[in-house]
Amino acid sequence: MKILTLSDEECKALWDYYTPGKLKEYDLIISCGDLKASYLSFLVTMARCPLLYVPGNHDVRYSLQPPEGCDCIDDGLVVYNGLRILGLGGCRRYNLGPHQYTESEMRRRILRLKWKIWRLGGVDLVVTHAPAKGLGDSDDPAHWGFQALRDFLDKYHPKYLVHGHVHMSYGHNIPRVQEYNGTTIINAYERYVLEIPDPPCPVEQLGQVIWKTRYRIPETHLV
Repeated sequence: MKILTLSDEECKALWDYYTPGKLKEYDLIISCGDLKASYLSFLVTMARCPLLYVPGNHDVRYSLQPPEGCDCIDDGLVVYNGLRILGLGGCRRYNLGPHQYTESEMRRRILRLKWKIWRLGGVDLVVTHAPAKGLGDSDDPAHWGFQALRDFLDKYHPKYLVHGHVHMSYGHNIPRVQEYNGTTIINAYERYVLEIPDPPCPVEQLGQVIWKTRYRIPETHLV
């Protein structure tokens, strides 16, 4: 499976200088937040695959004008072609803006997903806006990572965590990819292509997938 991950800054090669067929190789597009709704709507229109997203702290207009044709997975757990994907948007609270959370609030959000994670037997890919504490975050309060996310990695050991929020342009020492306790952590700033083996869909997961979109999904993955 080839996944195009995006965050924080629109990619000119995919928008201003787009050429037909540039997105045909991707099986899934994931946005980690802080991208224009019109940009995401354009990409999903030109691609032949779903686009999943979580909101960033600057996505203040999503509630009034969400990205058309895209699917928000914030505070949710979905399965796409056997890949279990969990979404947790937003960042650490640093002012009164939307999509900002305290540590306690983030822990409660994760706790509310516990039953869904158990039902699907775990999670493969975590999509966040903010990083986990000490794993790609920054020193200023607006870009601190969540300890709750780090604890989540220690408990559930997902194969991947993809985040945004911390721009690669903020400094030369910001990691694009790093490993932590069995999880590959990716900063999706602007764009990053993630290629993973097609995951199997265990028998116990059949009939448990709670997600349908306008895209055709194999019948065995539908409720």
